[in-house]
Amino acid sequence: MRLLQGRPTLLLLFFAAACAGRAAAQVEAAPVPPEMRAGFFAVTVQNQRVDVAHAASNYEFASFDLTGPAEISITAADPHFWDAGVDIEPWRLGLRATHPQGEPQTIRFRLPGPAKLSISRPGDFLNQARMLFLFAGSPPQPPPSGPNVMIVPPGVHRESLNPKSGDTIYLAPGAFVFGSLNLWQVENVKVLGRGTIVYDGPQDPRTDEGWMQKPDWHCIGAMQAHNVEIDGLTCIVRSRTWSIQMKDSTGFRFDDLRLIGGNPLNANQDGMDWLGGGDTVVRNAFLRSSDDDLAMEGNWDGYNDADMLRPGADVNNVLVENSELSTSISNVVRIAWPQKTFNSSNFTLRGSDVLHAGIGACGQTFGLLGLWGANGAQGDHSSVTFENLFLDNWYSLVQMEQEQPAVHGFTFRNIWALDQPPLAASTIAGSVRDVTFDNVRYGASRVTSDAQMPLVVSAGTEEPHFAPAPALTAAFHVDPPVFAPGQKVTLTATAQPGAHYTWLFGDGSTAHGRRVYHRFPDSLGTELDGKNGAGRFRVLLHVTDEGGHQDWAAQGLVAVAHWHEAVKAPGPATPGLQWKIYLGVWTALPDLSAEQPLLTGASPGLAADAQGLTSYAAAWDGFLAIPEDGGYTFHLIDRDGARLVIDGAEVARTGAPFAQVCGSPGNALRYDRGAIGLRAGLHRIHVEALNTASEGAPRLMWEGPGVMLADVPAAPYTRMR
Repeated sequence: MRLLQGRPTLLLLFFAAACAGRAAAQVEAAPVPPEMRAGFFAVTVQNQRVDVAHAASNYEFASFDLTGPAEISITAADPHFWDAGVDIEPWRLGLRATHPQGEPQTIRFRLPGPAKLSISRPGDFLNQARMLFLFAGSPPQPPPSGPNVMIVPPGVHRESLNPKSGDTIYLAPGAFVFGSLNLWQVENVKVLGRGTIVYDGPQDPRTDEGWMQKPDWHCIGAMQAHNVEIDGLTCIVRSRTWSIQMKDSTGFRFDDLRLIGGNPLNANQDGMDWLGGGDTVVRNAFLRSSDDDLAMEGNWDGYNDADMLRPGADVNNVLVENSELSTSISNVVRIAWPQKTFNSSNFTLRGSDVLHAGIGACGQTFGLLGLWGANGAQGDHSSVTFENLFLDNWYSLVQMEQEQPAVHGFTFRNIWALDQPPLAASTIAGSVRDVTFDNVRYGASRVTSDAQMPLVVSAGTEEPHFAPAPALTAAFHVDPPVFAPGQKVTLTATAQPGAHYTWLFGDGSTAHGRRVYHRFPDSLGTELDGKNGAGRFRVLLHVTDEGGHQDWAAQGLVAVAHWHEAVKAPGPATPGLQWKIYLGVWTALPDLSAEQPLLTGASPGLAADAQGLTSYAAAWDGFLAIPEDGGYTFHLIDRDGARLVIDGAEVARTGAPFAQVCGSPGNALRYDRGAIGLRAGLHRIHVEALNTASEGAPRLMWEGPGVMLADVPAAPYTRMR
């Protein structure tokens, strides 16, 4: 057994105080060396401090091991950091933070056991966001021993790892290796433990050099490597390079991988790439990248025509399961690229959470899947399955284009996109057939047609198949539909033979049974972003049976502590809204009250005639007729920036403009939502939007008592004559 030289450090064992009548959970964490230590977030687990490390960009992470439930406390250096709310993902876990009395910059929540979490402010997850990742694991196995075992002890090590065939490397908790793991023409290698590789290479941040296949160019680089096991490793990637690249390699097994990549220019930093090869299993992974999370190509040798047209090797048999996937841009899964020729088959992504999917476009719109076989690309891509996936923040579902010869055998089964509508439409074009959508769900609705997705099919594509209703369907209703904090609410699931029902109320509590009773504690909502006296709780229902079937349903329920009363129209009214156009060049919404409109007019809804202007702000004013008393959620979507004001209260404001890439014009679609308690009747509405780089008016959707999530129609709008 060999010992890699370094600065040894002892592991810290923290023992939490016993909860009343219960054994204390044990927490184990390794210290972070000073040069890696971060200072914005302070984290405690069971009242014991855990070191936080700087990852890449504005990302920080903390790693520790648990033997049971634990109380987590996170304090931000900025006393107003959490003012806009807290988003703890995966949403499927139903976690919700609270603020201790008198400590607005601190959040607390109870973690039931091991998990990998992303913690940020709602909607703030792009490349410049400040984010914290928590990796709570189970205690690791003891280090191995033997003649071909190398132990990397805790401390800092400034050298790459270059194992030979048959070697085992164990990275102890607290080991930080600044360099790469190079797997060059080796086989039967194991890399175990809970250490961290920090890759910060020499790549030009302004160009794409990260595709190159050479040692010391990635966090993990493999060339013709076979039968490799990697367990418990954390990869930090700070350069503009592909994070884990496998070229003509097979037999890889990843378990409990934690990957965080980020670079200021937000590009060319894939999570995991297969360039030929395959036969790979990825389990229990966490991937945060600045490009495609998972990508399959036959080869990548450069960008000139000869390099792009050179045929590549097949990629077959890839399984990714029980993982969390997050990207600041691009796709969750990428297959193919314009001009390239290769085949792929038997890819499966299942049982996983998509925390943040791509945003915008690079020639093709980003989505859960981007298959881009354009400009002469060739290949047969088949037997691809996306199954049992929970989508949190996402952009579009599928973008598929293939010229020749065929894409076939793609199945999307049990895709639960439950708390946000699709921002961009899906598309399928070209030589594509045998695509099945089986129980794709948005909130309480199951998608049964192209229009519901929405999906555009063109260029000879065979119409996809929408499977009939599954054997088990989750659905529920709420009584009363309008309630205040602390009021008793009855939630009843639709009966399913032999089913088990699990409820997550969006306030950190759970229950079991077909009919349950609950009192929502406050008007802050699941993400603590409730304002205007109303908070939206993300209520999830998970239904299972003994046959292994499952389904999820969700509703956003609003607890109302403060009501906005309806108003009387000040004079004769007519349908529609009054609009105004303001000429100017702005990068953010200005104070339009200080501006003079150039054009005015009226429209049935959110439309306006700018008469050919290309850079302007628009505003719409009038009244919105609310059908009945209730807590309403409004969803606002726009490209250049928009906000919604009801009765003088700001309800939603989309994020800053985010430019599309690779020559795609305009900005990406941005999204925000907000809740408000409205009495039945008329309410003043004011909408503002910028038009600086993109075309189109903002999109406004609503949901509430008796109103399923849908675009606000023209009928409720009224303006004064």
